[in-house]
Amino acid sequence: MISNIEKYFPSLTEVQKQQLETMMKLYPEWNEKINVISRKDIDNLEINHLLHSLSIARMLRFTPGSEVLDFGSGGGLPGLPLAVLFPEVHFHLIDRIGKKIKVAREIAQAAGLKNVTFQHGDIGECHDKFDFVVSRAVMPQEDLLKLCRKNISKQQRNALPNGLITLKGGDLNAELRKIKNSSEVMDLYPSFDLPFFETKKIVYTHA
Repeated sequence: MISNIEKYFPSLTEVQKQQLETMMKLYPEWNEKINVISRKDIDNLEINHLLHSLSIARMLRFTPGSEVLDFGSGGGLPGLPLAVLFPEVHFHLIDRIGKKIKVAREIAQAAGLKNVTFQHGDIGECHDKFDFVVSRAVMPQEDLLKLCRKNISKQQRNALPNGLITLKGGDLNAELRKIKNSSEVMDLYPSFDLPFFETKKIVYTHA
């Protein structure tokens, strides 16, 4: 059921595999009630959503004890799959749409995730500090950085300086023009040699 994820992350424990299997089962069920993933795309859940979320680990493997904010998490992506992969890292998921946060909370509880907290609200209402902010193409990188810079801690404990990590696709030259000196773009293909990843990128901008 998660054969593609296991191919790229062969060191998953049995507990982690079960947690991801639980997500594979529950996201389609919840999506029938509350649309958190495009109905046209729910059949591609494993590759286009769970594996895509986990691909952030190709850019950085978070140090145990790190604090990560998932901004605009929706139904819990990329935060929940990353919380499975990094059980010793705390993930805080925030979204303005309450019913989407409800889905994320229910799935996290069913999967037995203990390292996740949730907030229904705007980023302006979040006053905590984090090592990294992660997001899946919520808005242009520069705009996102302006909103969440106040939440990025000055204390460093990872291989990369603290900052913003996003999952994006396509040509990013115009979007990153003003922040290219503080940004790094990583192609996900061919590290993930599946057609979906051919145009997919990770963008890291240090704060």
